[in-house]
Amino acid sequence: MAIKVAIIEDDQAISQMYRIKFEAEGYDVETAENGKVGLAVCEKMKPEIILLDLMMPEMNGDEMLEKLRQTDWGKSIKVVILTNMGEQEIPASVKSQNVSAVILKADMTPRQVAELVKKTIDG
Repeated sequence: MAIKVAIIEDDQAISQMYRIKFEAEGYDVETAENGKVGLAVCEKMKPEIILLDLMMPEMNGDEMLEKLRQTDWGKSIKVVILTNMGEQEIPASVKSQNVSAVILKADMTPRQVAELVKKTIDG
């Protein structure tokens, strides 16, 4: 059974780049372009891990994460924040939501992100 990954990212180029990388690694991938759609996608697919951008239209990653954590099914899903915000800019509310890792998009290749996701899932 393939591990399910949800990529919630409004930049289509980035989203597709990660989708291609994760599918090549054998993951089952769903994407969404904002937190509102992302929440619905996650509720349906129940991913093992979510890659979540913070700055998005309609519902940002911060709001989505908060709503996710309020659900029975979303309480314990692993979440990796995918952002270009500096460490200081990331809201404390995000860090308090049991986030597995914070990745600066500019600092990591898709391969490095895939390795981090694998480590995160394997615990």
